[in-house]
Amino acid sequence: MLCAGSAWAHPHIYDLSTNQEIAFEDLITDLASAQVVFIGELHDHEGHHRMQLEIIRALHERGRPIAIGLEMFQMDYQGALDRWVAGEIPENNFLLIYHQNWSLWPLYRPIFLYARDEGIPMVGLNIPREITRQVARHGFESLESEQLRDLDLTGFACIVDPAYEQFIRRALGMHNHGDNRSFTRFCEAQLLWDRAMANNTLAFLEEHPDHTVVVLAGSGHSWKYGIPTQLDNLAEIDYRVVLPEVPGRIDRLSASSDDTDYLWLDFGSDGWHVWNE
Repeated sequence: MLCAGSAWAHPHIYDLSTNQEIAFEDLITDLASAQVVFIGELHDHEGHHRMQLEIIRALHERGRPIAIGLEMFQMDYQGALDRWVAGEIPENNFLLIYHQNWSLWPLYRPIFLYARDEGIPMVGLNIPREITRQVARHGFESLESEQLRDLDLTGFACIVDPAYEQFIRRALGMHNHGDNRSFTRFCEAQLLWDRAMANNTLAFLEEHPDHTVVVLAGSGHSWKYGIPTQLDNLAEIDYRVVLPEVPGRIDRLSASSDDTDYLWLDFGSDGWHVWNE
């Protein structure tokens, strides 16, 4: 079991603004001043979820009101999340709802249990899966007005930073000169996903302006070119991005403050790929 506070001894948090490692408590001091904190992940990496939980725990123990925003849950299931946090749904019953949204429960379970035990709101940020699938296959123009009623899509278009374009092309398995129509549709789906999660984060903050929303999402969405860019397009929000170092995707040699504010370097006996006993 992970000992409470063990992350405080972890020396490998890299601040991209200074290109230096900093202490965990210095990271938390900065994150506590932000309205939104994005923490990226590889969904099946157990250590990334331990990292997320320790940041959530440290912010909560500082007395900062927080909420946990989830890529993993669709907005239509918000009532179920509220009932989970309130302790009104037994775990076995909640699992039926959880698996309608996501998988890998053993990896996410400690975060969900901590939120329930501490009464920390959990917010479903995602849109129905069928909408993003439709856009990826048939384009944004195929959506009906009824499907768009809860989305603020002012100025929405597939216009992305070249670095994010390369990420999207890799996700699609395309080369630079792949089918442009397929790329545009996939790009629209990715940006719609990002925009919806930004919208839902803002909607929570409008009702709870004293909270910090800790957004748990895949590293591609959490990267500054993802949800944070869509957030910038919608409002002036003070946010921070924390990404795990992933060789071949983002690492201490290639990353800059344009990508993320902090990298969590996962190596050594005190890295997040092992339990800290």
